Amino acid sequence: MEVSKLPISATQRGKLISADLKISETEAVEILKVASNSWCQSILNCTQTAWDMLQEEQESLARITTSCADLDNILGGGIGCREVTEIGGVPGIGKTQLGIQLAVNVQIPVEFGGLGGKAIYIDTEGSFMVERALQIAGACVEDMLEYNRFLRNDCQVKTQPKDILENIFYFRICSYTEQSAVINYLDKFVSEHKDVKVVIIDSIAFHFRHGFVDLALRTRVLSGIALKLMNLAKKFSLAVVLLNQVTTKYAEGSFQLCLALGDSWSHCCTNRLILYWNSNERHAYIDKSPYLRSASASYSVTSRGIRNSTSRSKRIKMMI
Repeated sequence: MEVSKLPISATQRGKLISADLKISETEAVEILKVASNSWCQSILNCTQTAWDMLQEEQESLARITTSCADLDNILGGGIGCREVTEIGGVPGIGKTQLGIQLAVNVQIPVEFGGLGGKAIYIDTEGSFMVERALQIAGACVEDMLEYNRFLRNDCQVKTQPKDILENIFYFRICSYTEQSAVINYLDKFVSEHKDVKVVIIDSIAFHFRHGFVDLALRTRVLSGIALKLMNLAKKFSLAVVLLNQVTTKYAEGSFQLCLALGDSWSHCCTNRLILYWNSNERHAYIDKSPYLRSASASYSVTSRGIRNSTSRSKRIKMMI
């Protein structure tokens, strides 16, 4: 631990520092005073009022559509920028499909109601399918053409499926050390590619579920990753989407499904969306959010990507 962070008096810290640096105790105390004043000044310079924060958030308020109107509805218009959104569910429920859909939809031009951005896709499981991404990109372009015809809009659709694929930056990750290294590198990468508006990690848990004997170390590493991703989302006004797996835990006398990485990880995201089966229909449920109401909506995975459910039943259910 750093001497400056020890819960001891300034005099005691001075003695420790002077012993390490071979300087006098008086000199060490003076160094501590200067360092403390500089630290306090840097904090004060970054102080904002709540009104400043609200104005900043409203100016950068942007959302990425999921291509499912019912799902967008419960999400307040889509996946929010400046936020970390965790999406979890059982295998085959459509997590990767939704991740690819978001990587495509973030590129919808501004004149069509999109962000006109680019995507980073971090693949830890090898589940990203470029053929599927091309298929969804093609459907996205067709939807924009249909939008033009419907509104008799003069906007030209210049985007082609090939262009969409060229704007998805893909990272294949094979270990938790690689995952940590890439996440550390993201700040520099996004600084050089400022039009990136979404970072998708598929999945966040894969390399952290096995091989960790020291669970305390795992928690510290994951907490560091979460902090970097939250700072990234705020600094560059982009969306961070974390896809997560499920596991089982023993509670109330039985084994129950829950998202991987434990309870401490659940506090590391802004919003949490749970995907689940209800009979033969896929549903999404808002499990956690500081401002969205708990609600569920059905959705479908089609050849064109994520779309509204074809069920005739009520698609949106608000939780009281």
